[in-house]
Amino acid sequence: MELFEAMRTTFSAREYTSDPLPDDVLFEILDNARFAPSGGNRQGVHITIVRNQTTKKTLSDLAIPAAKRYIAQINLGENPWNSASPTAADEATIEATTPAPMLTETFINADVVLVFSVDLKVVASMDQYLDRVGVVSGGSVYPMVWNTLLAARQAGFGGTMTTLAISQEDKIQTLLGIPKDHAVCAIMPLGKPVKQLTKLRRNPVEFFVTQERFDGAPFTKP
Repeated sequence: MELFEAMRTTFSAREYTSDPLPDDVLFEILDNARFAPSGGNRQGVHITIVRNQTTKKTLSDLAIPAAKRYIAQINLGENPWNSASPTAADEATIEATTPAPMLTETFINADVVLVFSVDLKVVASMDQYLDRVGVVSGGSVYPMVWNTLLAARQAGFGGTMTTLAISQEDKIQTLLGIPKDHAVCAIMPLGKPVKQLTKLRRNPVEFFVTQERFDGAPFTKP
C-alpha cells in the first residue's frame, strides 16, 4: 500500500468481524512499528498483548467510569476531559450517565488488545515543571502507537487508540503486572474491521497551520 493512502485511510476501527489476527501477522505489524522514533532513541515502550477474554472484559469495565464522564460532558456541550476548562458535570450526573457501548465494548469484541506503556525512567519530560498537564513524554511512545495502526492497515486489520481506562491506571498496572514507574499510555483493540473507510473527514491544512506566528497568515496550497 502506498504511504499516503495508508495515512489517509487509517481510521479508528471499533467494530470487528470474527476473523482472527494471527500471531505471525501481529508479529510482522510490531516488527515494523518498532522503528518509530523515541526521545534519545531510548526506546522505553513496552507492549502487553492481551488475548484472554476475561482480561479484555476487565479492561472494558475499567473504561466505564471515564466513559460516563465523557458522555456527561458532551451532553453539557463541553469538550470531554480537557485539562484547561473545569467541567460542570457533578459526580451524581456522571454516575447516572449511560456510557456509549462504542467506548467500552470495543475491547471485548477485538481479537487482541495491545496495552502500551512507557518507562518513565528513560523518557525526557521537558515540560515536567510547567504549570499544566505534561504531554511531551508522549513523544516517546505515541509514534509507535501510530506506526502500529499504520502497519495494521497495511495488513488488512484495524484498531483504535483508546485512553479512557487509563484514568484507573493503578488497576491496569495491577491487572497486567505493569511496574509503577511505567505509565500506561494507550490501549489498542485490533481486529478485522467490519468495513474499511476510505474517505476520512479532517480539517484542511489552512485551518490549523499558520506562518511565522500562532496568529499568522494561514498556510495555503501554492
